[in-house]
Amino acid sequence: MIVGTLGDIVFETSSRYILTFNNFAQTVSARYATHERHATTALTEFTGIDPESITFDIIMSAYLGADPAAQLNVLREYVRSGTAISLVLGTTVYGDYRWVITDYKVKAEHFSQSSGWNSVTCSVTLQEYLES
Repeated sequence: MIVGTLGDIVFETSSRYILTFNNFAQTVSARYATHERHATTALTEFTGIDPESITFDIIMSAYLGADPAAQLNVLREYVRSGTAISLVLGTTVYGDYRWVITDYKVKAEHFSQSSGWNSVTCSVTLQEYLES
């Protein structure tokens, strides 16, 4: 069963393959300026909306059928090229357009000499990328 996608990375669960996410968090924020005024309360002014951000962990394990090295190469290319990608989880398309991966951190859990990383958790940070 396909759970969602991040660009070309497909989150999927089945009896033979599991590539999924965890610890999903979305941040929506606005910008305000505070103007000092003589002998009275400062004035707060709404100045705009910050790009939304999303963070989550991707669990990649060769024991569950995924290839951590291949998935990490896809993420690395997205970061290095600045590629804007879509995020779909379930039936929800997130964002008004696309997302860029601003960074990711890999925590290796199991490593083997013959096949490299067997199991990793990758923490991904996305930032909203709007059409010009």
